[in-house]
Amino acid sequence: MQQFTRRKRGGARTKKYLAIFKINLLNSLAYPAEVATRSGMILIFMAVFFQLWQVTFSASGSQVLNGLTLHDTMWYLLLAETLELGRPRLARLISQQVKDGSIAYLLNKPYDFLLYQLASGLGESLPRMGILFILGGTLVWSMAGAPPALQNWPLAMIALVGAWLLHFCVNGLIGLAAFVAEEVAPFEWIYQKLVFILGGMLIPLDFYPSWLQTVAKSLPFAYMMYGPARLFVRSDMQLFVQILAGQVLWLAIIGGLLGLAFARGMRRLAINGG
Repeated sequence: MQQFTRRKRGGARTKKYLAIFKINLLNSLAYPAEVATRSGMILIFMAVFFQLWQVTFSASGSQVLNGLTLHDTMWYLLLAETLELGRPRLARLISQQVKDGSIAYLLNKPYDFLLYQLASGLGESLPRMGILFILGGTLVWSMAGAPPALQNWPLAMIALVGAWLLHFCVNGLIGLAAFVAEEVAPFEWIYQKLVFILGGMLIPLDFYPSWLQTVAKSLPFAYMMYGPARLFVRSDMQLFVQILAGQVLWLAIIGGLLGLAFARGMRRLAINGG
């Protein structure tokens, strides 16, 4: 009987967060033209990237650089840009909620604060990422050729989920830093630049010197960006296992830190009176 009751409660909690996800998903889809307009910047980015890498490959005198062609590089960059531009700006949201005190109001609601942010952010991200990929993919297809083989997509999508969750955990930590720091924008800026460089967003890690590749692949940033993008253009089961293992490891570490930061933040909130 107790087991049945636990299952029933667990099912109710799951439905609660699914409802939050659906509400935010529908809100995001309510104004598709606005989302498409805001997502149009990916067209500029991909056009610039194509010109840059076309010159780079031409100057090298080779069609393949460190295992990647121009076609591979462009589709790699498309998925990386889609992930970066499509993720919610959670750090700013949580920081604002902490600074204006609205987090105290949200904590009185019958849901877990972090799970609420997770469900809400996912509902916001999915349509935005879909539109970004379609817009950017149409342009990349016209410039560099058809998308990678369909057999690459499942492994890349699994890694994409892990990457999104890692972004969520790190941005949650940055947002909760507002409990002890007046402004978290500098932390967000530093994090973004680390993802750009060590995550392989602007330049695939395959083009880095060997020693820098080793350093970058030992940090969480590579699993947030390089992993899913690399799997998208070249499906490799061994690489997939390595990326998945790395994502699980870093999710355990960063997710644990996020839980601790939230617990300490709540104690600080209670001591300060709200």
